[in-house]
Amino acid sequence: MRPLNILAIDDHEMTMIGYKYILEGIDFKEYKVHLDTANTFELGKAKIEASANSFAYDIILLDVQLTAFGEGVPHTGEELGVLARKVVPESKIVFMSSFSDSYRINSILKTVNPEGYMVKTEIDNKSLEAMITTVMYSPPYYTQKALVAIRKKMSNDITLDENDKKILYHLSIGTKTKNMIEHISLSLPGIENRKRQLKVIFGVERQNDQALITEARNRGFI
Repeated sequence: MRPLNILAIDDHEMTMIGYKYILEGIDFKEYKVHLDTANTFELGKAKIEASANSFAYDIILLDVQLTAFGEGVPHTGEELGVLARKVVPESKIVFMSSFSDSYRINSILKTVNPEGYMVKTEIDNKSLEAMITTVMYSPPYYTQKALVAIRKKMSNDITLDENDKKILYHLSIGTKTKNMIEHISLSLPGIENRKRQLKVIFGVERQNDQALITEARNRGFI
């Protein structure tokens, strides 16, 4: 029985304690789980980089949203996933997040291509055991809500570029159009023009931004 080394990065201590208690208590036939933890972006980054010089974690569990400290730019588990792909490509990556929206999940699938994605409300003893077994033998592993989001996006025949997707996402979280220039590499007139085009594409050209958000969400883009 060989050790299965797992790193969990989550800013909620109780969540990681739960993962550790459950996973180290499961009787896997071929593995004995040892779970290491990190509760900040910085600590997680350090442990991922250090593992490249010694041993690579078999699996890295990542939360998407990590608490930002001080005045700095907030970092995400998605960034850590991109880093891990570069420095420890042999490690398998699984996201464990409360996010179940199509935009966020499909963005992570594109940038990181993880071996799994679990929505936290669907995580329990059985799903954790199934995740480990699937990821080690025949990845990927998705919980039901993640799979629905992925299929919803795949079945849509509308093609949008990254700026279009970012505009829709920022509209959905309440970002004002004038402030989107901080997040999107377009001028304000360019963003406003794209938004008008999106309303035409989604068939809500004579309606407000909320109608665009609703239609984009129904089609799985946010």
